[in-house]
Amino acid sequence: MKVALAQLNYTIGDFEGNASKIIAEINRLKQAEVDLVVFSELSVTGYYPHDLLEKKEFIAKADDAVAKIAKHCHGIAALVGAPRINQQERGKQLFNSALFLADGEIKSSHNKTLLPTYDIFDEYRHFEPNREFSLVEYKGEKIAVTICEDLWDEQPTANEFGKDKLYSTSPMEELAKLKPDFVVNLSASPFSYNQEGWRKNVLIRKAKNYGIPILYCNQVGAQTELVFDGGSVYIDSTGEIVKELKYFEEDSLVLDTKSLGEKELQQKVDYIEKIHDALVLGIRDYFKKMGFRQATLGLSGGIDSAVTVVLAVRALGAGNVRVLLMPSKYSSDHSVNDARELAENLGIRYDVVNIQSAVDQFEHALTPLFEGRSPDVAEENIQARARGIYMMAISNKFGHILLNTTNKSECAVGYGTLYGDMNGGIAVLGDVYKMDVFKLSRFMNKDGEVIPENTIVKPPSAELRPDQKDTDSLPEYEDLDKMLFNYIELNKSPKEIAALGYDEAVVRRVIRMVNMNEYKRFQAAPILRVSSKAFGFGRKMPLVARY
Repeated sequence: MKVALAQLNYTIGDFEGNASKIIAEINRLKQAEVDLVVFSELSVTGYYPHDLLEKKEFIAKADDAVAKIAKHCHGIAALVGAPRINQQERGKQLFNSALFLADGEIKSSHNKTLLPTYDIFDEYRHFEPNREFSLVEYKGEKIAVTICEDLWDEQPTANEFGKDKLYSTSPMEELAKLKPDFVVNLSASPFSYNQEGWRKNVLIRKAKNYGIPILYCNQVGAQTELVFDGGSVYIDSTGEIVKELKYFEEDSLVLDTKSLGEKELQQKVDYIEKIHDALVLGIRDYFKKMGFRQATLGLSGGIDSAVTVVLAVRALGAGNVRVLLMPSKYSSDHSVNDARELAENLGIRYDVVNIQSAVDQFEHALTPLFEGRSPDVAEENIQARARGIYMMAISNKFGHILLNTTNKSECAVGYGTLYGDMNGGIAVLGDVYKMDVFKLSRFMNKDGEVIPENTIVKPPSAELRPDQKDTDSLPEYEDLDKMLFNYIELNKSPKEIAALGYDEAVVRRVIRMVNMNEYKRFQAAPILRVSSKAFGFGRKMPLVARY
């Protein structure tokens, strides 16, 4: 059988656009005499629609789109992902379904069994789990249809306090009893630089354990904070990856299940390059799907704003990025010159607005209220908030989206000013630790200097008081990032982290900073997710707790 994997980029709620894209691919592959084309999970609606699934009109539009797609399935069959109404008397209103389309109609519906409710996923909120198993029989082949998590009933755990068997049912075990010729998996599995290997290992293990080939079709593209990396694969019955589609791009593959031909695998690249590509895609899709073209941000001469602006230019083009340089009396000449040099290297528009007169006005007006008190973080934050006012004015006046430049290390410990440098429509680096920001800058300069060398090598500083350094308030980033990773991603205790070679008092101070700043993160911009545990939907902590 000639089967195609269609790895496409969808937009949530764009039924006309998604259906048109699916239909165009069906018609193109029909010319190649493909028998079956497989699309990704919830391809008709886009993944994940959240509470739009509770709207009757939304489901009706999804049904209409499926019917429209089905009309083009003559001489070719398709598997598309869509929500379907649960006709049973009890249970949730919907199923998360893979619909088998052939001869112009829906031939069968195959519902998702395992509904994840961890990290970013909350599918049991909307969907009823499947309890019945059947195959698609088409052109002499018996096909087992699964949806994403259905193959993930066994998972590696990130820490000791967890189970590797999350579910009481194994869809593969049930389907294997029916003796399918191969398994297809419609997936919407988001990118995570430190879990990508897990995903492949799960698929490999399933194919090998059951001796059944797996055709895995993943979504590509970004939906606000989630970035889907594609990387769809065909894995043979021995657990070997034979075909692999591109990462971070739309792609398709046609294969004959009886004659696979030569191996086609993607070139392996470093995780920093993957993070780079994920962030570029995340920015590009956020703007495109929101209907915006232009971005703005404050260029300080520091590493975070430098990396963010390079990513923005690579995502949107130099003509669509405008920056402000906003020095105060504490800004070093180096910082201003570095920012100016970077803007000129990128060919983007920049303007210089000295904020000191505005800061002086605020401080003068507050003098009677602050009488008798020494300058402290209140005065420092006035500078950050003054910059925020200027940036939001540019955003409002010209319709530009403000990019937030806060990195994950700063976000974790609250090293940022609410309503100041934490402003923005999307946080580009909010899931990237500081040391990886430095690695990104080196990657960006691999073909020649884009980011000035001085920006990379100088000690990080917020420049809100004389001779300020980040290490005045924080441990060295190399140590801080390791502590944070072990606490946030691996859920280790202070004693366990200290046992890795850190002073326990310092570890407890860092963890206290993380816990105390939930209220800041609750108000922060959505963060492009590139790790297994990003701030936002995937990490839900109480704002007020004694822990």
